[in-house]
Amino acid sequence: MTTPGADRPTRVLVLDHTGELGGAELALVRLCLALGPEVDVRVLLFSDGPLVERLRAAGVATEVIALDRRTSTTSRESVGRASLSQLVSLLRLVPFSWALARRVRGLRPDVVHTTSLKADLLGVVPARWARSALVWHVHDRIADDYLPSRVARVFRWAAARFPDAVIVNSEATASTLPVGTTVAYPGFGAGQDLAGPRPPLPAGRSGPVVGMIGRISRTKGQLELVRAARTVLDRHPDADFRVVGEPSFGAEEYADQVRAEAERLGVADHVTWVGFVADPSTELDGFDVCVHASPVPEPFGQVVVEAMIREVPVVAARAGGVVEILAGPPGEPALGLLVEPGDEESLAQGILAVLDAPGEARDRAVRAAVVARRRYSAARTAEVVSGVWLRAAGRAR
Repeated sequence: MTTPGADRPTRVLVLDHTGELGGAELALVRLCLALGPEVDVRVLLFSDGPLVERLRAAGVATEVIALDRRTSTTSRESVGRASLSQLVSLLRLVPFSWALARRVRGLRPDVVHTTSLKADLLGVVPARWARSALVWHVHDRIADDYLPSRVARVFRWAAARFPDAVIVNSEATASTLPVGTTVAYPGFGAGQDLAGPRPPLPAGRSGPVVGMIGRISRTKGQLELVRAARTVLDRHPDADFRVVGEPSFGAEEYADQVRAEAERLGVADHVTWVGFVADPSTELDGFDVCVHASPVPEPFGQVVVEAMIREVPVVAARAGGVVEILAGPPGEPALGLLVEPGDEESLAQGILAVLDAPGEARDRAVRAAVVARRRYSAARTAEVVSGVWLRAAGRAR
């Protein structure tokens, strides 16, 4: 491992397998913008995409070494299933891994920081060859209900042997790993926060707006929202539901299922499919309630934080990192309403509790914003992450 001198910042090379803009990738951009002069960060991606320009616009040196697309876009659900095509993809990794290792060694970073499961594993050999400290940043719960069991077992085994340090995005994620970790909650950027009190809801609306933001996939709960809509509309027949996001890779069939269920239940005229938006702030500002309905425990729940800092009442599934996010200060109630995951009736009752008592919901949302701004700033994330880097590089603060 190279040792940084006292006259230069610690060099950090971040590896990520995707060039798309997912939650972890947007968090990476905010992290880079918040870092101090004690570290010099460069990013190497395994595929091109909008993340490249977003990082460069933030002043971060970014390059791409392309991984075979069939490998880079393989979903976590399918990784554990053996097939001939996956064997071919593994063979394609050989020239890629060689090119990656040579580039990493040429850059001579003090720390290699990997920020996706694929990058975690593919970064092991290059980091060792470059004699760099290896830091894994784990954004996924390494559990059988979130990953194929074989993948989870392999990853837990590797986590105990290869990285010099492991950063996680929540205590929920930390609890699924067999090693000591440092929790660095993904922070929000300055531009995401309100400049003052929450603006009034748009005039001329026919009724309350219930919104959900996130990629359309089985793990996000759009189906549960559509089913809950039927119960909500029985009491609030003028309510509208806005689904913000596009189907994740391979989730087109699920998206069709959700649309078909909305038609079957007779709620389709009340559901707007917004699609992807680069900045969800405007959408959030129009919500009476922001819904998080993941039927499986999520590692964190970035959209919950984004709603909190904009003073939007939250109804969320009681599981995973979301429980941490919505925990009030000691002795105080939760900062949002928690419902049973995968239970559309429980979800409907949570939404109705907000719509039927808007004053209480407003007070809770204001309290949530105060706590979220203190806990979840990108500056705080940067302080924790850079501290791990400096210690891993042998340069403790």
